[in-house]
Amino acid sequence: MVLGRNPLMEVTRDLVATATGKTPADKVIQNGKVVNVFTGEILNWDVAIKGDRIATVGDVSHTIGPDTEVIDAEGYYLCPGFMDGHVHVESSMVTVTQFARAVLPCGTTTIFMDPHEIANVLGMDGVKLMVEEGLDLPLKVFATMPSCVPAAPGFEDAGAVFGPEEIAEAMTWPGICGLGEMMNFPGVLAGDESVYGELKATMQAGKPITGHYSMPGDFQGLAAYGAAGIISCHESVLTQDALNRLRLGFYAKMREGSAWHDVKATVKSLTETSVDSRRAILVSDDCHPDTLLSSGHLNHVVQRAVNEGLDPIRAIQAVTINTAECFGVAQDLGAIAPGRFADILFLSDLAGVEVEKVMTDGQITADAGKMLADLPEVTYPTNVSSSVHLKEPLKADHFRIVAPTTGTGTARARVMEILEASVLNRHKTEELPVKDGGVEADSTHDIAKAAVVERHGGNGSIGLGLVQGFGLNGGAVASTIAHDSHNLLIVGMNDADMALAGNALAESGGGMVVVRDGKVLALLPLPIAGLMSDKSVEEVADRVKGVHDAWQELGCRLVSPFMTMSLLSLPVLPELRLTNRGLVNTLSFSFVDLVQS
Repeated sequence: MVLGRNPLMEVTRDLVATATGKTPADKVIQNGKVVNVFTGEILNWDVAIKGDRIATVGDVSHTIGPDTEVIDAEGYYLCPGFMDGHVHVESSMVTVTQFARAVLPCGTTTIFMDPHEIANVLGMDGVKLMVEEGLDLPLKVFATMPSCVPAAPGFEDAGAVFGPEEIAEAMTWPGICGLGEMMNFPGVLAGDESVYGELKATMQAGKPITGHYSMPGDFQGLAAYGAAGIISCHESVLTQDALNRLRLGFYAKMREGSAWHDVKATVKSLTETSVDSRRAILVSDDCHPDTLLSSGHLNHVVQRAVNEGLDPIRAIQAVTINTAECFGVAQDLGAIAPGRFADILFLSDLAGVEVEKVMTDGQITADAGKMLADLPEVTYPTNVSSSVHLKEPLKADHFRIVAPTTGTGTARARVMEILEASVLNRHKTEELPVKDGGVEADSTHDIAKAAVVERHGGNGSIGLGLVQGFGLNGGAVASTIAHDSHNLLIVGMNDADMALAGNALAESGGGMVVVRDGKVLALLPLPIAGLMSDKSVEEVADRVKGVHDAWQELGCRLVSPFMTMSLLSLPVLPELRLTNRGLVNTLSFSFVDLVQS
């Protein structure tokens, strides 16, 4: 059921009356070329709409009455509204409402969000806030219930803990369409009781389980993961990864976001083989506000797939009917066909994915890139803006990495090497300089210090590490966007600036900050759980640009450095990650020492 709209069973009589010519259509779209996602054809069909749904297609002249609005679609391709099958709205750093305002003009009419970012900070209340906000929007908002809060139990501390009881309760909520990405794949393979309790609660509710299996090339592990009832996975980074998922019956979600550019490799599973593409889905996963404004949303992802050689109709299927079938809503969404909601895009260029007009629920809600529909005002409760609770103010000494007393002037330490535009990193060891008994950052080898500070009012623990690849020549950066527990994450070249950056975010209620030589260069406040702003996408994008420019002042040249940085603390991605509890080898799922004796 699509919340906020009449269910199909309530309007079938009206739709049939219009389809048979007994009752005139409210709107008729004429002269367009309809993309039929069932057959892969382009058809010269007209479309008759009654209320918010499609009554019939083809020759619909018998449905036109004296008051029927006729829309001339000459020169346009008509295709179903795009559906994002895996997205974290919080990554856009704006509210669900502002996200809708940004993506609807791009052709995205439905999202299946996984609000596990806010869940890790505010728990069940955070999930409810986002789900309820999505009920009264022209954008159709479904939510999967976050499955891994925290992502890796025993390896990190979050602001909440979810188990089978919480999942079972959430499955009764309106708007929850399934279980969010099961990142605890080691728990699945090991038969963890809590994990299987969550899987069972979801299957008992008759809802799909979405996946996250992030071990490239592991066919047997992936097959075992699928045996647990998990039907989809978005963690393909290699061509073979996507092909393995398709062959094993998963819905293979191919990702193209602000920092994760996986479509180039994964779409080859379709373009370089003859496999059926009807279980392939294109998703965004994480998009920063500047990406939404400059590149778009699913229109950009579809365009990337087409640019890499995928037939445009197959690419459109991967954001429409394939997605709808994955989540069991194809009777309502995903096609221009009788009974479906009238979510229709007017494309001036099919291969170019040029979205000119967007219709949702039978109404034109965006035209020429501009929203036409009014969106409701949203006010978040005051308690969500006080989510950064440090045990004590940070000092330079908190970031001191003690070196072994070898007297050599250097120490051998583990280093996280980032890979631009990838969710993966490498586990390395490097010789680092030692000064006054402490391991130092090393700009000559592009190695900075990293820290994750527990910020949810718990034990205040701090994990220390080293990271290579940001290109920093001084200063420090900090963020409360630190997947997925969203503790306070700090990267810097000196301890004093790291302390300043962390304290600045604690005072502002969270966000992103760049400092150098004791001064704040740029600050983006994100008062909603330390993850989102209540400002417009344009305002937030402008502040993000200021932060990005400040990163460049420190020497960083990455395309999306904060998003890359935000994954340093996610202990379910290969190979080496840092949490508030310490350094984690995510291939063996074990804590490891930072400095090797």
